[in-house]
Amino acid sequence: MIVGENCRAFVAIFLALTQIDALPVLVNALLSARELDAIQRHCGARRVLYTTGVSSHAAQHAQRAGAVMEQFVTLGSIGCGPLDGNVDPEPIDSDPAKAVAAIIYTSGTTGNPKGVMLTHGNLLFSSTASARIRSLTPEDRVLGVLPISHAAGLQMHVLGSLVSGATLYLLPGFDLLKVKALLQKDRVTILYGVPSMFTQFIEYAKLRRLPALRFTDLRVISSCGSPLQPTIKSAVEDLFGLALNNGYGVTECSAGISSTPIESRRTDTSVGRIYPGIEVKLVGPDREKVLDGEVGELWVRGPNVMKGYYRAPEETASAIDSDGWFNTRDLAKLEDGNLFIVGRTKELIIRLGFNVYPAEIEGVLNMHPDVARSAVIGHCLDETGEQEIIAFIQPMPGSSITTTELSRFARQHLAHYKHPTQIHLVSELPLNLTGKIVKDQLARRLGNLAAIPGSNY
Repeated sequence: MIVGENCRAFVAIFLALTQIDALPVLVNALLSARELDAIQRHCGARRVLYTTGVSSHAAQHAQRAGAVMEQFVTLGSIGCGPLDGNVDPEPIDSDPAKAVAAIIYTSGTTGNPKGVMLTHGNLLFSSTASARIRSLTPEDRVLGVLPISHAAGLQMHVLGSLVSGATLYLLPGFDLLKVKALLQKDRVTILYGVPSMFTQFIEYAKLRRLPALRFTDLRVISSCGSPLQPTIKSAVEDLFGLALNNGYGVTECSAGISSTPIESRRTDTSVGRIYPGIEVKLVGPDREKVLDGEVGELWVRGPNVMKGYYRAPEETASAIDSDGWFNTRDLAKLEDGNLFIVGRTKELIIRLGFNVYPAEIEGVLNMHPDVARSAVIGHCLDETGEQEIIAFIQPMPGSSITTTELSRFARQHLAHYKHPTQIHLVSELPLNLTGKIVKDQLARRLGNLAAIPGSNY
């Protein structure tokens, strides 16, 4: 296991382990001790290495594990955990492209984390496709703030830069002022991020009354990781003077399925066209394909699809069918070849006999200028399966918006069966390490929030 945050040491250790046919498990040092220990127990790592030189969190984990610290001139301090001599060796695939290059544990927003086995072929396909779509060249300078312990950061930042010959600048995490300084001083040309990161730029500009943020060499800004709301997209594009590209992927598909092309500026929040070489299909509850423009469950097949879940053959079989199709469990639609993500299959709300997609309601709520972000979940009323629509709203800093105003706004823009039946104002929505809202936590908080002033029923 490699436990760390973005740095040269993490990249060097990862590449070295693949060179000697070891099987790297990439873990973000920001995970708690409980989360990290659960991954270690599940994967049965022979040894754990910690990038202590740049990460205080990694250093804390290393100290707890009794790791020995070693200094390297070019890489800084690295912690080396004790050897587990009882680990059985893994079989190595004779075809290097099919050999596992990394195991990445999913974020757990849809259940218990699972170890996703990504092969060399998976990662090279996705990183090459991603780099080509963004026209990366050796002259490009890429700023890497997405965690490279996650599939998107690994394939876009590290491998996408390497296959293109681009220069990669790594930061352990997103620090707005440090990012701004690098964009100016080091003439960064490519900036990948998540919507919450770009939202911080918007808030920064508002606080300082800056009408625009312009960086001479910056040519591509791209969002991924969680849904991009129209108001955020528009505000970011006005601020940077560039099109904000949008992409979609999941860990099991090497975090690369589709992206908007850099040469076109879309006014909607499509996640673009499917990468060449990948097949997709959208199916309804009857498992039949849906028509263009209709919502269906998204299935993917291609060289980006994982080898499987580590030590979980039953879960692998339930995710990938006998023909190689992977079920993303995301709801989507295709319009003229452009993909739109509507929501998660498990998030679908049945309200008054109608199918309601949380992403649509969130999109409307996020249009309100006093809303920083929102999350919508369904809550069963009784055994009939009828559901309430629960909205959690994080207001903009300094806003005095009320639930009454938000309810009125929702009624103006949504059909009656899509109106939130409860609206809760919260100081901050829970985010995971990739910037996604953790809706499971919101569901658990429902009982406690009922007594908080400002909740609307």
